[in-house]
Amino acid sequence: MSDFWNTRYAQEDYAYGIEPNAFYAEYLPTLSGKKILFAAEGEGRNAVYAAQQGYDVTAYDLSEQGKKKALALAAQMNVSIAYHVGALDTLDFTPESFDGLVLIFAHFPAEIRQQEHQKLLSLLKPGGKVLFEAFAKAQLGNPSGGPKDVALLFDELEVRTEFDGLEFEVLETVEVDLDEGPYHQGKGIVVRFIGTKKAV
Repeated sequence: MSDFWNTRYAQEDYAYGIEPNAFYAEYLPTLSGKKILFAAEGEGRNAVYAAQQGYDVTAYDLSEQGKKKALALAAQMNVSIAYHVGALDTLDFTPESFDGLVLIFAHFPAEIRQQEHQKLLSLLKPGGKVLFEAFAKAQLGNPSGGPKDVALLFDELEVRTEFDGLEFEVLETVEVDLDEGPYHQGKGIVVRFIGTKKAV
């Protein structure tokens, strides 16, 4: 999978643009605290935006090319981000150390997805928030972007199951107008949520 993303991110242009995702940018100020983890962050547009707003930003992705582009964008915007390359289970993050978690179009393989989401939640402090947007199952076949395998797409029931431990303030399936670089263009159908980690 890293080969696919390294090839996509090796292009000079940013595959999904350099502007932040609109839903995430609108709700970023609702995150409690300043330390945020960005999962499957690619070329860094959302992480860099948070750093510009004064957040303490950590990101990870499988792609070495993604990291290069993200750090170049951060330098261009005169901010710094911590960016790690590797699968989540190979990275040494401290449990309950982040105030916020951002997943924007983070489509993990179906066989590890629930485990990955629960691991991510373990890194979030109780009371910390998650901002999430990804393609819905109804997006399958739509030319505006997203995985071609329905198992990689989401519905609301899967979200509730895979993010067990969250209180959902928003959970919805909506049609959006995508204008995010060459690979996200046109009308798309997404599942998105804002959730707060419950205290045990």
